[in-house]
Amino acid sequence: MSSRRAVVSGASIAGLSAAYWLARTGWEVTVIERAPSFRDGGQNVDVRGVARDVLGRMGLFDAVKAQNTTETGTVLVDAEGAVRAELPSDGPDGATAELEVLRGDFARTILDRLPEGVSLGYGETIEDVDDGPDGVTLTLSSGRSLRADLLVVAEGVRSATRDRIFGEAVDRRELGITMVFGTIPRTPSDDDRWRWYTTVGGRQIHLRPDNHGTTRAILSYARGEDLTALDRADALARVRVRYADAGWEAERVLDAFDTSDDVYLDHLTQIRMSTWHRGRVVLAGDAGWCVTPIGGGGASLALTSGYVLAAYLAAEPDDLPAALTRYEEWMRPLVDDVQKLPPGIEHFAYPQTRLGLAARELFDSVLTSKLFAPLAAKLTQVADTDRSLPELPA
Repeated sequence: MSSRRAVVSGASIAGLSAAYWLARTGWEVTVIERAPSFRDGGQNVDVRGVARDVLGRMGLFDAVKAQNTTETGTVLVDAEGAVRAELPSDGPDGATAELEVLRGDFARTILDRLPEGVSLGYGETIEDVDDGPDGVTLTLSSGRSLRADLLVVAEGVRSATRDRIFGEAVDRRELGITMVFGTIPRTPSDDDRWRWYTTVGGRQIHLRPDNHGTTRAILSYARGEDLTALDRADALARVRVRYADAGWEAERVLDAFDTSDDVYLDHLTQIRMSTWHRGRVVLAGDAGWCVTPIGGGGASLALTSGYVLAAYLAAEPDDLPAALTRYEEWMRPLVDDVQKLPPGIEHFAYPQTRLGLAARELFDSVLTSKLFAPLAAKLTQVADTDRSLPELPA
């Protein structure tokens, strides 16, 4: 019997995990990616909870650990850079996880270990999907056509293919938070900790070490306009106005972003859907359930989804709808847990006034005290479950 054919759209963590496990279980896999080449770089992601088990089953635990960003802990700092509190980083799932790695390094580690025979095509997007009873036919931007038994859409939060197929079933929930990410030159004042600064006006600044001799910076603020449609210069100019009196390392980060080659802006949006499959199409990763950096665990959920999908497809080789339903049933509790943000999180995490900032700093001191340290540690436990991963058939 000929092998089943799958097309995976998106070559980051979710897509590459799906490609890896589908190929391992006998599928003929083609991966397409809209970027002209593999996308290196990116900010910190981590591998937590059940995703650590998935990584172990891939035989990649040590390879990913070797790409560690060098970050050793997480501290909250004041306007002078002095530490006012430290978040717990004990154990594998602390604020700084044992497996703390840059997105690009993580994805490349999977890419380099894809089973032989997986085909990759860059610079291509899906222009049309014809999902019929005998297979799904894709028309690509390059003009070529692909026929498959399954389409895995792993294109990220703003997936055009998902929108085309699922339409009004896509529930977008904007969190009112803007994040600007970029890589900046390292200076002697940078150390091996994630330094996190919060000030009035709903503004945060984050500096994190990496394993490439540079520093990863984030500007994050609440109650701002969506800048994602603007060109880079205009967007950064507006961010500069917003951070004019923010203090600490704001000016340094803004100046460096002006010349950084990997600045990325995002207006945080959760994706919630009542189903992640339709016909021969299934969603994985942020395309189906973007949890945003506020929820955390996106990379862990993405990695896990590829394994769970392949496991149930292998368990139900003659019943695609049943396999995709079981995939959803296993993944949904993990996703729902991360997407349930505490009420008022935006107002608390991004205080607008001096009084709000004082309340936040008092809470930080209490939460990171010895008495409440166990509670603080639980806040970073995501993608965690008492359920066993579905087993792959022998």
